[in-house]
Amino acid sequence: MLVVAAALIDPKGRVLVQRRKRSSEHGGLWEFPGGKVEPGETLPGALVRELAEELGIAIEPADLAALTFSTRLREDGRELALMLYSCRRWEGVPTALDAEAVAWHAPAGLGALDMPPLDIELARNAIPLLM
Repeated sequence: MLVVAAALIDPKGRVLVQRRKRSSEHGGLWEFPGGKVEPGETLPGALVRELAEELGIAIEPADLAALTFSTRLREDGRELALMLYSCRRWEGVPTALDAEAVAWHAPAGLGALDMPPLDIELARNAIPLLM
């Protein structure tokens, strides 16, 4: 299963994360926004779609840069690969349309957030690249 996520970086160098709905898997934890890649989608195309659905913002695929990735074997035996892209340009104001909240954090502060296991690994890998 392929999943894509974005480290949206504002002009102050802060990164946007969103808090998962309490009723969802990993509810209440902070994560990079994104979602599953649907059949026939490219990775950037899926991320553009997911960010529009989750945050109400428009992004051009050319504004996404591959940053890092993380993988994990799920309980059902399938491998989950989570690809993190960075993005510094978008249109609109990121709004929590499919989450409890969004917040901006300095890269160094990402490691202190309660995150799902794959996002913890992504944050650990991405922090040096974002600073």
